[in-house]
Amino acid sequence: MAKLKYGVIGLGFFGEKHLEVLTNLPDVEVVGICTRRKARLREMAKRFRVPKTFTDYNDLLLDKDIQAVSIVTHIETHKKPTLAALKAGKHVFLEKPMAPTEQDCDTIIKTAKKAKGVFMVGHICRFDQRYAIAKENIQKKKIGRIVSLYARRNIPAAVSRSVLEKIDPLMGDGVHDTDLMLWYTGEKVRSVYARMLNVRNLPNPDIGWAMLRFESGAIGVIESVWFLPEKTPFDIDCRMEIIGTKGAIYIGGSDQGITVNDKTGWRIPDTYYWPKVHDQRYGVLKEELAYFVKCALDGKQPTVITPEESREAVKVMAAAQRSARTGKVVFLD
Repeated sequence: MAKLKYGVIGLGFFGEKHLEVLTNLPDVEVVGICTRRKARLREMAKRFRVPKTFTDYNDLLLDKDIQAVSIVTHIETHKKPTLAALKAGKHVFLEKPMAPTEQDCDTIIKTAKKAKGVFMVGHICRFDQRYAIAKENIQKKKIGRIVSLYARRNIPAAVSRSVLEKIDPLMGDGVHDTDLMLWYTGEKVRSVYARMLNVRNLPNPDIGWAMLRFESGAIGVIESVWFLPEKTPFDIDCRMEIIGTKGAIYIGGSDQGITVNDKTGWRIPDTYYWPKVHDQRYGVLKEELAYFVKCALDGKQPTVITPEESREAVKVMAAAQRSARTGKVVFLD
């Protein structure tokens, strides 16, 4: 079986998760990794037995052995390596959000359309069977026309502290539920009103709320509180409800099906997104990356999530950021 020769650019928390998944996919061979932090580079290369290391992503992209890359850098540094990777003819998996602004997204999409490789933005929730089953039921008109959506994606303050150095909760997590709401309704958002609150005086606010008005008049509410108590026993409290004219769908995300009570207290381990079982990463991240790898090997552009759909979620959350800054409703074209 031919293996996809792979490189990973960015070796933070999620870059490491990518390596844990990719190095156990049977049709992938990770041959190169890149970060500017030399100690981290040595650590990851040794742990995952990666033969080639780079401190400059341009050097990694010059390597003709590497066919595909994951770009798992900070959102502010998504654009340049993505454009360079696409121009180098690589297959590109870019972690969400695609970019900070819709203009940057447009530049990436324009380049991707001319590129030889496949391009996909990682919206992991579309590969979560709970959300995917909801989509199937909506497509089958099981709940009629959608009139109201509510979603929350809240995390403990201890988990969010380092993340808030880089991104706010609406663009960081609200973009997930925005994408899902756009996916479910099949509509564009016409207006956004948002508020954010900075509790700890970190570079970004701890709390974000946004209200969306869709083309049909349906209302969506997004709650993203990155300030749950430090001792919260789970890493995420997420749920969604979709109300239609003929029914409703309720998606729960906090109950992982297992609770551990030991000397450290109550804990609810992740069993969905990237649980570690038998020394390997399983779950939704594995399904998402395996899907991208198959698309790359088959030479077919991904359809579960398109770049244009990813751009739309960024557009809405960027509008929410503007609304939160000004205190005014932002109207979208």
